[in-house]
Amino acid sequence: MRVVFAMGLVAAALSITVMAQAPAAELKVGDPAPNFKLQATDGRTYQLSDFKNKKAVVVAWFPKAFTQGCTIECKSLAENGDRIRKYDVAYFMASVDPLDDNIRFAKATTVDVIGTGQKVEKKEADFPLLSDPTKDTAKAYGVLAANGAFAQRWTFYIDRNGRISYIDKAIKPATSAEDMIARLGELKVPAVR
Repeated sequence: MRVVFAMGLVAAALSITVMAQAPAAELKVGDPAPNFKLQATDGRTYQLSDFKNKKAVVVAWFPKAFTQGCTIECKSLAENGDRIRKYDVAYFMASVDPLDDNIRFAKATTVDVIGTGQKVEKKEADFPLLSDPTKDTAKAYGVLAANGAFAQRWTFYIDRNGRISYIDKAIKPATSAEDMIARLGELKVPAVR
């Protein structure tokens, strides 16, 4: 009887543990975007709720600063910032990197790409990069890789009401800015007046 009772307790504890670790439901278009409060490379702290009923927001998650694809994506967005800012939108790149890493990455004009021996020229980022070292926001958005080490390269488009209007999971780093501009137009994000 004691063995059966003890086994029942173990089974209950395991089931509670498994339930606690179950991932949140995957976000989809129309869902409210999870709020965040993250430090940025421009010295400010941004909160999604600050933009509600004011402007659309784009959060472009990237895996790791100073890597090849992320450098190319950052370069694309920096070189086309004037075209993106024609829309009434706040846009960010975001990662789980420490803030200091993202600050150095945002300011770099030449990047020694990790693991390649290559140097890539890029323009200093003219938009904020957000840091989520606790990984809480990455988890809320469902972008944290299975190994928990980095965010997946997904971009979330959030409307003025704080709802997800599009999720892009097929980012092409070299054309990320052009693709973002096209998507903002398709989503009918108003132009700046």
